[in-house]
Amino acid sequence: MLQVKLFEAEHEQDLEDEINEFLTQLHESKFIDIKYEVSMAVDEDTEDFESLYSFSAMILYRA
Repeated sequence: MLQVKLFEAEHEQDLEDEINEFLTQLHESKFIDIKYEVSMAVDEDTEDFESLYSFSAMILYRA
């Protein structure tokens, strides 16, 4: 059976750490693919229009 695991973080390093932790528990033969995405928005409620980032990934694997 195919499964997905979703990850989301505000910082790249946090996302990387979460994914690496998950992958240590997943046997290589079960891994299929990773899809990665970055989204950006501007917080107009702050004085300097702060940029907000969301880093996300989806891992597809066999259960």
